[in-house]
Order: sequence, then C-alpha cells, then structure tokens
Amino acid sequence: MQISIETTSGLERRLTISLPSEQFEQQISERLSKAAENIRLPGFRAGKVPLKEIRRRYGPAVRAEVAGELMQSSFFEAISQESLSPAGSPNLEVVKMDPGIDFEFTATFEVFPNVELADLSRLSIKKPEAEVTAADQDQMIERLREQRTDHVSVDRAAAEGDKVTVDFSGTLDGEAFDGGSGEDVDFVVGAGQMIEDFDQAVRGLSVGESKEFPATFPDDYQAEDLQGKTATFTVTLKDVAEAKIPELDDEFFKAFGVEEGGEDAFREDVLGNMRRELESAARNQVKSQVMDQLFELHSVQLPKAVVDNEIQTLKNQMLQQFQMYGQENQNQIDLPDELFTEQAERRVTVGLIVNEIVRDADLQADPERVKARIEEMAAGYAEPQQVINYYMSNAEQRQQIEMAVLEDQVVDHILERASIETIASNYNDVISGRAIEPEGEDVEVGDGDADGNREDMDNAASAPAESDEEASDKA
Repeated sequence: MQISIETTSGLERRLTISLPSEQFEQQISERLSKAAENIRLPGFRAGKVPLKEIRRRYGPAVRAEVAGELMQSSFFEAISQESLSPAGSPNLEVVKMDPGIDFEFTATFEVFPNVELADLSRLSIKKPEAEVTAADQDQMIERLREQRTDHVSVDRAAAEGDKVTVDFSGTLDGEAFDGGSGEDVDFVVGAGQMIEDFDQAVRGLSVGESKEFPATFPDDYQAEDLQGKTATFTVTLKDVAEAKIPELDDEFFKAFGVEEGGEDAFREDVLGNMRRELESAARNQVKSQVMDQLFELHSVQLPKAVVDNEIQTLKNQMLQQFQMYGQENQNQIDLPDELFTEQAERRVTVGLIVNEIVRDADLQADPERVKARIEEMAAGYAEPQQVINYYMSNAEQRQQIEMAVLEDQVVDHILERASIETIASNYNDVISGRAIEPEGEDVEVGDGDADGNREDMDNAASAPAESDEEASDKA
C-alpha cells in the first residue's frame, strides 16, 4: 500500500492511497468464485455456471463492492500508519479501479488540531464559601410548606393571598382588544401575576359581584401596543379560595420521603439536601469560571465536522425540550444552524482544551471519586443502594459519571496552578450566583432559587397580567 498526504486547507487532509492491482483483482476473483457456488442461471446446473459468465454478469457490481470495503479498511490502516487523528468521517473517492492497473482512491477529512496550552497560572478564580445556617434551614422549610399550599373556597370578600377565579372583559378606547377578556381565570391576589390596577380592583369583592374600573398597563408591559395605555375592564368574581399552608406533621414529612423520625428526621434530611446543593452550586460556579477563562486564554482552530456534530446535538436537545413542553410536530421544526453555531464552537473549543490537559497531565478518572460521586447522587433518593447498584452495573451510565469526575479532576489540576480568591458568603447568595458577581451587578435569578425554575400562568390571563410567569422555588 502506497500513501501520500496533502494538506488541502487548514485542518483538512487528503490521503491518496494505492493498492497493487493483484491484491484488488484477487479479492474480486475470490468473491466471484464463492458466489458461483450458489448462483443459478437458466441452462446451467447449480454450481456449474462458468466463472467467465459470472464475471460478465456480476463483475462490475462485485468490483464496486470490493472497492468500497478496501477503501474502508485501507483508510483505517493508513491513518494508523501515519499517526493521524480524523475529526470526522472521510470523503472517499475512487481514482482508478480498472482491471490491470493499481487500485487508487482518495480520502479527504479533517484532523484534530494541536492545542498549545496557555499558562494555567493566568487563571483567576473566585471561590464562594458558605454554611447552611439554622435560619436558612427554617426559610427552606417554609418554602416547602408554601409550595404545597392548598386553597379552600371561603364565603367572604377577596383579600391578599387568596386565589380568585374571575371572568373579565376589557376595552381600549371603546374597542375590545386581543387578550383583553377571559373566563375562569385564576390568580393569587397580591402575587404580582396581574397588573397592579387589576389586582387592586378585585380586593373586597365577594362571589357574584362585578366591578368596572380603569387599569393602566405598565410602560414595560410585554405587549408593546399596550404599554402605558389605560383600558376599561369589567370583572366578575366567581370564587374566593383561602390559602391553607400544611402543618409540619407526619403526612407532610412523608411527602418528602421521610417515613420515620418525625420533624427531627425531616429537618436533618432538608439540611443534608441543602448542604449538597450548596456544595454543588459552589463547585459548578468555580468550574464555570475555569471553563470560561480556558476559552478566553486559548485560540484553537476548529474542525468543521466536530462543530457541525455539536450543532446537531444542540438542535436535538432543543427539540427534546419542545417535546417535553408539549410542542407538537417538533420534528418538523427547522432550526437554523446559526442559532447554535456560537455555543457549539465554544463547547468544542473548551472540549479540545480539556482533552489536551487530560493528555498532558496524564489524568484518569479516580475510582474512589467515581464511587463517592455516585453515592452523593444516590443520597437524595429513598432507596440509595438501588441507585448505586444501577450505576455500578451499567457501564454506559458509569462512564458518564467517570467523565464528570475526570472533568472535576481537570478543574482541580487547574486550581492548583490558578490564582484563587475565597469569597465568604451565605447560602442564598451562593445558590443564586450573587456571591461571585461583580459589585453592583444584578443577577436575574429567583430569591435563593438554585435553578430559576418558572411556571407558565394561565394563557387566558395574558392580557391583564403583568407577567406570564411566576417564580417557583426549588424543593
């Protein structure tokens, strides 16, 4: 086998590979001879068809088949021989395959770039530190109670904190407008789910009462055509439900998987979860800074094939989110590559840098850390041993944990060389990310909400609502 390498552009390489004609023709003859044993043709006995006739009928197809197989096997042999690392599948093209001449083809592909690592001591990392206090624990328990608040209908006027059901209609300059009416719309009085004037108007109303009132939309209202304008609404109150916050009793504790031990066991369980959440948040914020600064410190030439694959991965993730939220026909949505290109390039860049650090430092996933990570994940479940057994017996799932641990080891390797500033903080600020934000810079997250989870409000209330989303705290 003869090989020549050509750099066509950047990371693209073209191999020209030639194989002796005798080797090529021998494989074709062997394939035809084997096929002759089973071929049946009119006028010939089974297995007695002349090889010349078989070659005439089937030779071109077998030649193409053997050529395809040889190109695949010879390509992998060639890149191993030349110590090349393809970044994607090759484009294989036949150059010569006629009888009597050497078989020749080209393989065009991209290779992974050589990454030159920057001085890792140039990284400057802020590391938040905090403890879960008794006050933090009490606050979290109150949130958990509030999240499970039930509403019970009462026979009295609507007040702050009540969940009300209303019918409403509105006009703007005497004309109805899009979204200006709704039936059986629920909202909590004083929760900021409706614009202020609308919220105030229902206070003091009893079931069956109606009221007409003016309501001015905020200047930053989401519907630009309504910003700052005053509409006239008529609202009819249909139900008033009072909030009933659950007591700290055995029934409440069981909802969180605490079957025994009462309030003491429940508080201990909450404390353990909060500490794990705190540690995870701090670790992720440090890791995020490390990855961001690695990206900023390095300039890496990117293989287009790898970026394209990452773009497709991001597309699929978004389509899965559409499916999760009930979006129909998500497979028919055409998402442009440009929407994901920047994020894909960033992820590929950081991935190549991390891989080079792993190679340069000869890092391998520490089995003890892998085991500890699995046990940490399992601790939040009712049957932790079952979770541990699942990960330890499932090679694919365990490999994902090993990759996460290896990434943590990369971060640790970098932190040993980086400049680290410890930031003394508190639970809520670490969870929200405020602890490491520059002074005076706002963080758009919920108060102490680690994930910033949000819930959509009823679409029927979209017109008079100041916001169509309501913050919800994580349990």
